Amino acid sequence: MRFSDLLRLSTRIFKTRATRTFLTIFGMAVGIGAILFLVSLGYGMQRVIHARIIIAEALLSLSIVPVEPDVFILDQLVVDRVLEIPNVEEVSPKAEITGQAIQEGLISEISIRGVNPGYFPLAGIVPYLGEFFQEPDEKKVVLSSRLVRSFGVEPEQILGTKVEFVFFLPQEQGIREERGEFPFQVSGVIEDEVVAFAYFHLDTLKDLGIENYTEMKVRVADTKYLQEVSEELVDRGFLVSALADVVQEADRVFRIIQIVLAVLGLIALVVAAIGMVNTMTVALLERTNEIGVMKSIGASDKDVGKIFVFESVIMGFLGGLAGIGLGLLVAKLFNHLLNMLALALGGVPVDVFFTPLWFIIFIIVFSIVVGFFTGIYPARRAAKLNPLQALRYR
Repeated sequence: MRFSDLLRLSTRIFKTRATRTFLTIFGMAVGIGAILFLVSLGYGMQRVIHARIIIAEALLSLSIVPVEPDVFILDQLVVDRVLEIPNVEEVSPKAEITGQAIQEGLISEISIRGVNPGYFPLAGIVPYLGEFFQEPDEKKVVLSSRLVRSFGVEPEQILGTKVEFVFFLPQEQGIREERGEFPFQVSGVIEDEVVAFAYFHLDTLKDLGIENYTEMKVRVADTKYLQEVSEELVDRGFLVSALADVVQEADRVFRIIQIVLAVLGLIALVVAAIGMVNTMTVALLERTNEIGVMKSIGASDKDVGKIFVFESVIMGFLGGLAGIGLGLLVAKLFNHLLNMLALALGGVPVDVFFTPLWFIIFIIVFSIVVGFFTGIYPARRAAKLNPLQALRYR
C-alpha cells in the first residue's frame, strides 16, 4: 500500500467520526498538557532559585562564623590569618549593628550592615535596581525593598534620594545612639520583602568604632579546594557553609519535585491513552465490514494493521501538539495570575514556569510513541479478522 493511500485512509476518521476523534485528541492533549504544565513549574521554580543565588564567584565562596561568638571574636587579625590559608584568594567580612533609617519624617528600625564591595558577589547578591557602591567616600547606601516600601514609595522612586540614619553602637555599658553626620544617597535596591536592612561600605562602620565582624566570606581559587579549605577552617573553630552545597541540595530537591510532578501528569496521560485504546477498539467494531471488503479486494493483514496504527499515531501526534499549546497557555495564564497576586501583596513579578526546548521535542516524540503503542492492540485485532466473517458482521 502506497503511503499516500495509507494517509488518505487513516485521515478519514476526521470526516466520518469527527466528534469522537477530536474528543480523543483533546483527552490526549489534556494529559500531555498536564505533564508540560507540572514539569515546567518544577523547572521554573528551580530556575528562579538559581537566578537569585547563583553567581560564579558565589560558588567559590565559603561563609564562616565562629563556633562560640562570645569567646572567638572575628576581627581584622582573623581576616589576615584566614588569608594565609593555602588556596584562599579573598576574605570579605561583614559587620552588623542595629539602627534607624529616616526619610521625610518616616522612621524604620533596620539592620545596618557594613561590607566591602567584594562581599556582594561572594554572597550571591545582585542589585534589583541601581548598583552597589564602590568607594567609601561615595557616601552611598544600598537598601532592601522591604525598607523602601516602609517609606511608602516604590523601589524605582528611591534611587538617588537621600536617607538619614541613626546608628545604635554597642558599648560596655549599653547602647549609644549616634546620628549620621550627613544623609546617604541610595545607589541601589536589593530585593528582600522580609527584612529591612541597609548596606554601607565597611569603612563607614569602622569610622564609628565598629571593629568586630559577624560573618566572613572566603573565596577559594577553585571549586576543587572548597572541601580542603572548609576542613581547615573547621579545625580553626569556625562554622562553615558553602553556597555550592546549598545549590546542590536544592537541585536534588527539585529533581524529586520534577519526578513527582511528572508522575502526576503521567496519570492523566494514562487515562487519555486508555480512552484512545477504547476509541480505536470501537472504530474496529464499526469498520469490521469495511475491513472485510478491503481484504476481499486484496489488502493484506499488514496493510490493515498499518491503517489502525497510523490513525493512532496521527491522533497521538496531534494530541501532543495540542497538549503543548494547552500546557503553555495554562502556564502563561497561571503565571499572570500569580504575578497579579504578588503585585497586589507588594511583591515582584517572576516567571515560575520554564519549558526547555528539549522537553518540548521530547513531548512530541513521546506522544507519537504513546499513539503507536496505543494502536498496536486494535491493529492486531483488525489484521487477524477473517474476511468472510468480517463481511457477515452486523
